[in-house]
Amino acid sequence: MEQHHLWNSLQLDSLEEGEGFSKCPPVDQVLLQFLQLFASKGVQGAGSRAKAGMVRDLLAILEVADGQWLWGGCPPNTTLAALRDLVAALSQYAAPPRQEPDGEGHTGSETAVYAATADQAADVGLVFCSILAKVEAARGLEEPGTVDIGSVLHKIAGPLYVFAVTHAAEKPWSKPRSQTVAQELLGSLLQVSGCPSVPEFLRGSREGNDGWFAVVMRCLKPELTKETWQHNPAMKYVFSWTLQQVTRPWLGQHFESVLPPSLLLSDDYRTENKILGVQCLHHIIRNVPAADLYQFNRGQVVYHALFNHLYSKEAQPLQVVLPCLLDLLPILEKAPQQPARKSWTVTPLDKVLRLVLTHMEVEHQLALRRVYAKSLPAFVERLSIRIACHLKRLQQVIIGYLEVADGPEEEARLAILETLKQTIKHAWPRMTCRLAILLQALLRLMWDLTTDRSLTPEPVRALLLQGATDCLILLDRSSQGQVKTLLQGVYRSCPDEHLKEYLRKVQEEPASSLLASGSLLKS
Repeated sequence: MEQHHLWNSLQLDSLEEGEGFSKCPPVDQVLLQFLQLFASKGVQGAGSRAKAGMVRDLLAILEVADGQWLWGGCPPNTTLAALRDLVAALSQYAAPPRQEPDGEGHTGSETAVYAATADQAADVGLVFCSILAKVEAARGLEEPGTVDIGSVLHKIAGPLYVFAVTHAAEKPWSKPRSQTVAQELLGSLLQVSGCPSVPEFLRGSREGNDGWFAVVMRCLKPELTKETWQHNPAMKYVFSWTLQQVTRPWLGQHFESVLPPSLLLSDDYRTENKILGVQCLHHIIRNVPAADLYQFNRGQVVYHALFNHLYSKEAQPLQVVLPCLLDLLPILEKAPQQPARKSWTVTPLDKVLRLVLTHMEVEHQLALRRVYAKSLPAFVERLSIRIACHLKRLQQVIIGYLEVADGPEEEARLAILETLKQTIKHAWPRMTCRLAILLQALLRLMWDLTTDRSLTPEPVRALLLQGATDCLILLDRSSQGQVKTLLQGVYRSCPDEHLKEYLRKVQEEPASSLLASGSLLKS
């Protein structure tokens, strides 16, 4: 039978259950012969089935052999080299099938290949778990010829980590069984390395241990180049997940190795890869020292890569690009090599907001309108008083978005009301000349909400009315009570009692006498 082929080929018929490692051939003989036979088999049909049988037979050998078998009978360097080659060969055997860069979706045949990959990964994962169990069992042994645990891990920890993360998540090439085995393998690797968690395994301890992140990146680097990254569907996920486990201050020393793959992903035409790449860039921006971003103009490179995404007509990429830019732009503005800016100098943040407002004015897709609207309050906060330079365009956007409902949750209009509140707080001296048109837009919104019984849920309607009321109160403060005067006639002639309740809140709001001292910003 096929499952006995390896036993017969290696002449291990005498090995019985319970026999010690002294009855087994030397480990280097077993592993080297296994690798030679394994490489001679094909990758499809009978060859693939033969390989699967060999992997299961190897697992049987490892389970039956004594715990010291890996470290006896041959020089340590030979054992380490054989283990390294074995891990590499089995990882390649169970890797997801390579793809063409322009491949679209998964055909039926690809689904079958992915199912076979998951079965192979489960068997290989069990072999790796058995090897780590023997490594753990050898910890502390002082017999001659025993291999140092650290030396073993330096040969196999990186590839084992990449294999485990590749198959641990729910992906097209995984099944529940392969996921479970991969998760067990990752747990065993953490146990053998003495780390309680993946982040500590990657970053190292605070006492000077460098961790395994550099080793893992060396394993990933050949698969993350411009020519190769699109062929291996798993590596981008392994890289992204691994990157986000390492935070400040540990990530700074690896900046040069993580930036190029992130830029490659973000520059792809496929939405999924764009999002993944921008998420990686955002994590880097948040966790790498600003000085590293200033060096060699790297921050500008990232800025231009992100700025190009602002022309996208898809909501999902913009949803991650805008927050990323909002975190990057303040860093660029504080760059030490930049000349002192005059108060009217146009900054990258101004350029981004101008483009966003331009797109918002003509945008009709509700999904994009929501994304743009949700980003505006943060822009106003970052610009502070400088938002006054954009009031003309911003006012047009605010009025236009308040006029259009965007569904039951009214996310866009709620965000626009928040934008207006922040704008009034930061640019209140400029509000008096815009009072009439803003007052008209807010009253029209409140009238529509109280008279039009649409599908808007009552809690959302209440939030909109309260937001509009807050804006009226802030406008009244910024105009030294002019809103109260203008609302007197509206209040007397209003036929809707519900609307009059909100107008009464504005009328009853005490006048602010501390406007000049900046109390409006604290409200």
